[in-house]
Amino acid sequence: MKKEYIVVRIDASPDGAPYVVVSLSTSKDFREQSTPMSPFGAGGVMGFTNMDDMMKNLNKMLSGGMGQAGSTTSIKLDMHEYKELNLAVGDKVYLEMSKAEATGV
Repeated sequence: MKKEYIVVRIDASPDGAPYVVVSLSTSKDFREQSTPMSPFGAGGVMGFTNMDDMMKNLNKMLSGGMGQAGSTTSIKLDMHEYKELNLAVGDKVYLEMSKAEATGV
């Protein structure tokens, strides 16, 4: 299986180890996220009918998770791999996955 992604974020390792975390989004999700924003800031207004609903969704609201299409895929690369690939935010990448064939018993 081969899928196309766009690099949306590159982060250094949180513990100072020699690796980076590359966050990827599908091309479709990336296009949906890059739609023009409202002139008033956020893309949408969150409405709550009671305080319980607000508290349940407060974490999503603060992290910007409400209204975002899709999700991201993150890959941990060591520094050698990262330099070899020469990745930058906005680059188009392809991931290919295949299942290992099990031989024998």
